[in-house]
Amino acid sequence: MKAHDGMYIGGAWRPAAGTDTIAVVNPADEQVIAHVPAGTAEDVDAAVRAARAAFPDWAATPAAERAARIGALRDVLAARKDEIAGTVTAELGSPLPMSQTVHAGVPVLVAGSYAELAATYAFEERHGNSTVFLEPVGVVGAITPWNYPLHQIVAKVAPALAAGCTVVLKPAEDTPLTGQLFAEATEEAGLPAGVFNLVTGLGPVAGQALAEHEDVDLVSFTGSTAVGRQIGATAGGAIKRVALELGGKSANVILPSADLAKAVNVGIANVMSNSGQTCSAWTRMLVDAERYEEAVDLAAAAVAKYVPGERVGPLVNAKQQARVRGYIEKGIEEGARVVAGGPEAPLATGYYVSPTVFADVTPEMTIAQEEIFGPVVSILKYEDEADALRIANGTVYGLAGAVWAADDEEAVAFARRMDTGQVDINGGRFNPLAPFGGYKQSGVGRELGEHGLSEYLQTKSLQF
Repeated sequence: MKAHDGMYIGGAWRPAAGTDTIAVVNPADEQVIAHVPAGTAEDVDAAVRAARAAFPDWAATPAAERAARIGALRDVLAARKDEIAGTVTAELGSPLPMSQTVHAGVPVLVAGSYAELAATYAFEERHGNSTVFLEPVGVVGAITPWNYPLHQIVAKVAPALAAGCTVVLKPAEDTPLTGQLFAEATEEAGLPAGVFNLVTGLGPVAGQALAEHEDVDLVSFTGSTAVGRQIGATAGGAIKRVALELGGKSANVILPSADLAKAVNVGIANVMSNSGQTCSAWTRMLVDAERYEEAVDLAAAAVAKYVPGERVGPLVNAKQQARVRGYIEKGIEEGARVVAGGPEAPLATGYYVSPTVFADVTPEMTIAQEEIFGPVVSILKYEDEADALRIANGTVYGLAGAVWAADDEEAVAFARRMDTGQVDINGGRFNPLAPFGGYKQSGVGRELGEHGLSEYLQTKSLQF
């Protein structure tokens, strides 16, 4: 795989300050495919200084021109779609069809949405005798995860650019090649030097240096709740803004009137997508007692179609594989019933985990409370709607969810009582303009659409 041996800072690829590197491993065959530099605090400082120097001119650039640059970036990403998909498959292990449609395709939609929004957004409003200006926050430190490497980058960088901010990106160490491809795309799209900068490296080194840097005005982080808590504490000490998209344990609530077969099949597909490595995955399936065993049988049959190495890829690394298998063993230990899959590795090579379905799961079990981040579904029984709502809201998370019913009105009435940031009604489609983010320990702030743009703006009012 093509890899740069430097950092993208100030509009050019520059040598890293240190000599340490990070091995990029293909999780499907466990082979090293590339090495990238392990950034240091010195690299981060250079990138932040470049972003700070570029900020005044970019903030003063007319919104229509910023929109045109984001549109050019969208076009570059679309033109390099096959290269992006191949890179994501190589470093994440995603099956190529998903890499093409989701990992490479969705970022094009999101970038396009911000090209349009930057051109039409009301950055100035009149209220009585006041004019309110929405101005860019400043330099953004973006720290992105490995599970959707390009989407998470675009979901942070595109709105930041639309707002007039400049950016320093620290991509996940498991998927840095996608980050480097994105840096190439920004250069090809004609972004001015320093508006976008890239530092590859480890979270505790480069990520921490970026979060702590005194000249970073906002930190946008997607990842675990534990790390998000640390970043929030650091930012709080500096009175620095944060946007945190963290963990989830989303409920897939199937009400008694719903089409059970459809709800179960779509629910299984939702969790198996990206090998279960999705923070918003509907990992808890809630079914009424009368239809519970039927749902269990349907789920077991549905998951059998997801064959490791074919429709389901590996997990990102050996550590994640061991973690997920440990959760499966914990579920068995606590009394849950395995109706499909189990802890045994399905293939001799690669970081694969068997798609697993648990029945007889109770709300207090570990597998019903903690984020597993793998292809594991827990099916829970409820007695009535009040019980279903108690179970659905009974975790520290509140990121996403789903509700199924005979009609949308019934499902919406239930969803309005869920403590979660986004709910799909009867299989509602992905909308790049809809805000995404969580309640409770699932995060602070929103991504996508106008709400995502507002994270990167601050408000000034003039009275006259």
